[in-house]
Amino acid sequence: MAVPARTCGASRPGPARTALSRPRRGPRPGPGAPRPASGPPRRLLRLLPPLLLLPLLAAPGASAYSFPQQHTVQHWARRLEQEIDGVMRIFGGAQQLREIYRDNRNLFAVQENEPQKLVEKVAGDIEGLLARKVQALKRLADAAETFQKAHRWQDNIKEEDIVYYDAKADAELDDPEIEDVERGAKASTLKLDFVEDANFKNKVNYSYTAVQIPTDIYKGSTVILNELNWTEALETVFTENRRRDPTLLWQAFGSATGVTRYYPATPWRAPKKIDLYDVRRRPWYIQGASSPKDMVIIVDVSGSVSGLTLKLMKTSVCEMLDTLSDDDYVNVASFNEKAQPVSCFTHLVQANVRNKKVFKEAVQGMVAKGTTGYKAGFEYAFDQLQNSNITRANCNKMIMMFTDGGEDRVQDVFEKYNWPNRTVRVFTFSVGQHNYDVTPLQWMACANKGYYFEIPSIGAIRINTQEYLDVLGRPMVLAGKEAKQVQWTNVYEDALGLGLVVTGTLPVFNLTQDGPGEKKNQLILGVMGIDVALNDIKRLTPNYTLGANGYVFAIDLNGYVLLHPNLKPQTTNFREPVTLDFLDAELEDENKEEIRRSMIDGNKGHKQIRTLVKSLDERYIDEVMRNYTWVPIRSTNYSLGLVLPPYSTFYLQANLSDQILQVKLPISKLKDFEFLLPSSFESEGHVFIAPREYCKDLNASDNNTEFLKNFIELMEKVTPDSKQCNNFLLHNLILDTGITQQLVERVWRDQDLNTYSLLAVFAATDGGITRVFPNKAAEDWTENPEPFNASFYRRSLDNRGYVFRPPHQEALLRPLELENDTVGVLVSTAVEFSLGGRTLRPAVVGVKLDLEAWAEKFKVLASNRTHQDQPQKQCGPSTHCEMDCEVNNEDLLCVLIDDGGFLVLSNQNHQWDQVGRFFSEVDANLMLALYNNSFYTRKESYDYQAACAPQPPGNLGAAPRGVFVPTIADFLNLAWWTSAAAWSLFQQLLYGLIYHSWFQADPAEAEGSPEARESSCVMKQTQYYFGPVNASYNAIIDCGNCSRLFHAQRLINTNLLFVVAEKPLCSQCEAGRLLQKETHCPADGPEQCELVQRPRYRRGPHICFDYNATEDTSDCGRGASFPPSLGVLVSLQLLLLLGLPPGPQAHQVHAHTSRRL
Repeated sequence: MAVPARTCGASRPGPARTALSRPRRGPRPGPGAPRPASGPPRRLLRLLPPLLLLPLLAAPGASAYSFPQQHTVQHWARRLEQEIDGVMRIFGGAQQLREIYRDNRNLFAVQENEPQKLVEKVAGDIEGLLARKVQALKRLADAAETFQKAHRWQDNIKEEDIVYYDAKADAELDDPEIEDVERGAKASTLKLDFVEDANFKNKVNYSYTAVQIPTDIYKGSTVILNELNWTEALETVFTENRRRDPTLLWQAFGSATGVTRYYPATPWRAPKKIDLYDVRRRPWYIQGASSPKDMVIIVDVSGSVSGLTLKLMKTSVCEMLDTLSDDDYVNVASFNEKAQPVSCFTHLVQANVRNKKVFKEAVQGMVAKGTTGYKAGFEYAFDQLQNSNITRANCNKMIMMFTDGGEDRVQDVFEKYNWPNRTVRVFTFSVGQHNYDVTPLQWMACANKGYYFEIPSIGAIRINTQEYLDVLGRPMVLAGKEAKQVQWTNVYEDALGLGLVVTGTLPVFNLTQDGPGEKKNQLILGVMGIDVALNDIKRLTPNYTLGANGYVFAIDLNGYVLLHPNLKPQTTNFREPVTLDFLDAELEDENKEEIRRSMIDGNKGHKQIRTLVKSLDERYIDEVMRNYTWVPIRSTNYSLGLVLPPYSTFYLQANLSDQILQVKLPISKLKDFEFLLPSSFESEGHVFIAPREYCKDLNASDNNTEFLKNFIELMEKVTPDSKQCNNFLLHNLILDTGITQQLVERVWRDQDLNTYSLLAVFAATDGGITRVFPNKAAEDWTENPEPFNASFYRRSLDNRGYVFRPPHQEALLRPLELENDTVGVLVSTAVEFSLGGRTLRPAVVGVKLDLEAWAEKFKVLASNRTHQDQPQKQCGPSTHCEMDCEVNNEDLLCVLIDDGGFLVLSNQNHQWDQVGRFFSEVDANLMLALYNNSFYTRKESYDYQAACAPQPPGNLGAAPRGVFVPTIADFLNLAWWTSAAAWSLFQQLLYGLIYHSWFQADPAEAEGSPEARESSCVMKQTQYYFGPVNASYNAIIDCGNCSRLFHAQRLINTNLLFVVAEKPLCSQCEAGRLLQKETHCPADGPEQCELVQRPRYRRGPHICFDYNATEDTSDCGRGASFPPSLGVLVSLQLLLLLGLPPGPQAHQVHAHTSRRL
């Protein structure tokens, strides 16, 4: 839509124009004129309820056909307030429920939540849980070092000498692409039987371990076979650990060779495509194998780097980034004659998921040109590492250079920046097949405590971009026992289906010596890990005593949450940790920043704050009071916090009398239990019970009717004091069953709901009961049966007065289709009472309004009639009267909007099907005016856990993905023909045939996980809530001849805004539309380049091992050149150009060779 020349929008009222004197803009019906055709249907005329407020004074008079005066609108607002309050007092039953609780005070005790004691107890319990895992870890690490030291290396070991369970054997036997020579090796693979185990969510075998070997590692190599040989002894330690602690989950040893041996045995989760799992790239292995890193990656993009070599470099950099964790810092730059960052990051940034994604996308834009200038690249890298004005790891410092070769050694740069202390390690990577002298690259690495690697082809990328970790592990190994410290990881997704876990890690060192008096071995053997499921930690936290809005959370040194009710990733990729910052899990403010910093620093604390919280359905924002209490979890990197609303300081605990308990009869024989039976629903209302774990033998079900049936059947067998049941939950449920039944008896049963157009009345309690009356209303009841997970319940506790919640728009039918159906608006309020000076809010009550009938009632209440039977006042040519919401609904718009900006009621019949929509979708011009006049405030935040549909691929050509096509310049370049590029190209084609697309395939897709269908993304959320304006307010939407008058006023004791406005005459003022709908952020949320300029506070691990005087740096890399034959190269290139597929023999030789590499 074109924007008019004159700026349109809402402005605050000024003295030049007044809303009180503006005349109407069009003719009005004269005396005897027919009523507008937009009146209610006949069915509504029959159902239109009487008003509670019968003897009300008529509204004051006004000038001719004028917009309603301020005091008139205020008068209407008072009528609406009184009508709502009257209905809720009679039918809601809040006051009566207070009395019922007081009358039954002998059936319960009031208990207190003491935050400091609670949080310290939970922290102690978590510490104890993790301490048991630490002991098991230490036993495993010590045993592994002992077994390896005693092992005798065998040069002539064969595959048939080793018997083990290959976790991938079954999947590979079914794979037609696996070579026959490899299938022959399966003769040494055990065949096991498995049993289902609920703790592991998997089939397991407790008598054996399983072995997983990465796809690109040859299982028959001497190194792998020796590794399998000595690690077999770990099986006895694994089983002994489980005997001591039956709650142990996965125990695993990740070897530096890539072998994973884990217990108990279970088949590997076979992916649909390529299995790219390598334990050395798992978050827990990376964290345990080395200390934090400051890394600068520099990439040679001179003119000699083109085509396949450049593509290999891009892929290598991306794979290198995947070896970094959130404890590391990194930057990436390209260089030729000069160096420049590849992205918007001008300094080292944290290697978190979002920053690494920025790097990976930026690297793809690198273009080769110019001449090679190592000096420019290294000077840039050293300057980056010497910048002390930024947050960084401050431990291992390294430069990773990717190049196709060169002659310059840049010794002067190293002398200036790095010698004699050599605090920065230099790793050099020769990429592609070429005839350049690699001696300078080897020299650079050896002279700076680094390592030289060659990446001649695709198959060498993954292995050679992760082996630098062995070099970084040297100081750790040489430090000995000092470095044997358990570290706990971030949250991540378990590869074997356990769900979200944290892992305790402990490095395993090589303690062998080459001979008497020889130097100590400085190689890391691998990392030992033991998983702890988040659900096991959650079980140690209080479940239902904290109320619906109280919770426990925990964070690590990065500020990432370990526990939090908002930690709900919609999709997970087990290659990356689940990193949700505490300030992203909640709505960020200065108080929470202070709390987060204190927790990261390991301090104790308590603070009461006023803060914003997002509703469970993410449609609303509430401003609330919360008490935060926190303590560190000793012996870990975690800190635990407790959040408690002031009204949850106390809670009810059912106290069934000793007489009842002594009966020893099944619970089904208790008095109040009969009101849970479906046979009582017709007279007592339908009961939904929260699907909680009341008893161990209770079968869970997502269908509440079935769950209730299971519950009743179990209660026929157990007594009230049964040891298999949670007495707190069970007794409170029975108590609330009786309490809510008394509400039916005292209030609801004798009321005619139809008289006041109520579809239902209801009550929900902390004890887990939701009672809906009458029974037939349960058919349309869509709220969560767990009150703590119901948005209306949690919002009612946080807000005073009556909380209106219209249905979601997509659930509505159009009014003309509502002959036999109804749409309801939920109105709820919390029940609060005090006993002995202790205040509680144990329940929420409410009503469900019939939308159509209340829309007609709304018109009458906002009109000049005192009740529905009074004739409408007609205005003739000589008569003066004000417009009202009933008679003048063709010219006057009257609406009720809730505190989130959603339409609740309207005097426009055609808007009934828009109830529940954000009001900007109904009247964008008016909503913008309300926002500009501070009736609403906007809050923007980002959901970092969302799932989005995959983007369609950009390359839709017919050529195979990932295959390099030489250009004309390549054909004319003799160096390209005489180099080994054709062989590398041939390798790439073969890999492409095997792996489809190594370069461009999404990791999730390659691994066959569900993320192939959905991937993690960032969604921008915008919510609106009431602003500071809390009074009656007149304003004008100034837009020339299209200007509109409006009046807005908050309704007392509700979350409603009453708005009366002129209907728009034209659409020229629609200058802007406020958006509330969640939107996808293609740039992954707020601009990362801006965020890294103000990084959030964090602390790295307390230990750092980056230097040891006894380190032997003589082993600094080696490479093997492949002398190509020009004839063979030309033949291969012609074969490729002709598009002929390689023969099966070439495929087999290549695959076998790559595995040996």
